[in-house]
Amino acid sequence: MLKIGEFSKLSRVSIRMLRHYDDIGLLKPAQIDEFTGYRYYREDQLSVIGRITALKDMGFALADIVKILDIYDDKEKLDEFLAARQKELADQYKETEYKLMLLDTARKRLRKEQNMSYNVTVKTIPERYAATVHMVVPRYEDEGMAWEMMRESKEIFNSAEPCLAGCDFLDQEYKEENVEIVAWMTVKGKCRDTEHVKFKTLPAVEVASCVFKGGYEQMTDVYAAVIGWINANGYKTSGPMFNIYHVSPAQTQDPEEYVTEVCFPVEK
Repeated sequence: MLKIGEFSKLSRVSIRMLRHYDDIGLLKPAQIDEFTGYRYYREDQLSVIGRITALKDMGFALADIVKILDIYDDKEKLDEFLAARQKELADQYKETEYKLMLLDTARKRLRKEQNMSYNVTVKTIPERYAATVHMVVPRYEDEGMAWEMMRESKEIFNSAEPCLAGCDFLDQEYKEENVEIVAWMTVKGKCRDTEHVKFKTLPAVEVASCVFKGGYEQMTDVYAAVIGWINANGYKTSGPMFNIYHVSPAQTQDPEEYVTEVCFPVEK
């Protein structure tokens, strides 16, 4: 039998923590001297404390470790616990990666902010014949679902030269889910509709337009600049806004090279 101090030294777990493990029923001493109150542990309990430490290092909560130790010899159930924790950590990793990307982008923008400005002009987007995909996507960032559907039908049409590609956002407010969009791409010649792709002539429209280069994280600032310009210059919006993607992920994987035109239909 090992005194608690010896057990602490061999297991590399503090006496304070061993007492806590005792209190919550995670690891009970093999014996407690009824006269002195000294705790004693068996040598084979070193393997148990080793399991506890390993599970803590994997990020399991102590309450979960209590449950896991009960089924530790059932390899199938143990694997289920480990697989669930692995998935949880993978999801956290993705979320952390995304947050790191946002922080990196924010720092880069901070360094550029001195020279950053958005110029707004009024122009007419001419009438154009286009392949269109009208659908509801789960969230705004799922817009790519419509473009994937467009790509799957690419063999039935030839893109216009130059080709304009854009996306209309039809909802009257910001939607957290179920976002209605129409993705469109200008084509040449006449084409026959398919189940998902419809061909139509889109009317000319006067817009307040702002072209910017760089990643899509700028969108909110660009929208604010265009709306501010519209209000300051006696215009009002007259239809759903849309983006035209002059250079998009289809042409480059470098967000710094994206060229996007934000368009708000307007009238006096």
